[in-house]
Amino acid sequence: MYMLIAIAITILVIALAWRGMGARTPGAPQTSPGSARGPRPRPTRTIAPDDDPEFLSEIDRRMRGEDKSS
Repeated sequence: MYMLIAIAITILVIALAWRGMGARTPGAPQTSPGSARGPRPRPTRTIAPDDDPEFLSEIDRRMRGEDKSS
């Protein structure tokens, strides 16, 4: 039983040390240890098709038979 607890604590310590050292992915750009990470890029807002004015006007044009592509 003590062995399982020791293994669990060892795994926890290794995981915390790994995160604390800032484990990097191979191929990721290198940064100096003291530099702060830059701000996260703001994700672009995805517009659903039923909210997209261009999509709605295209559907309206197709429904009226004004579609020039077919």
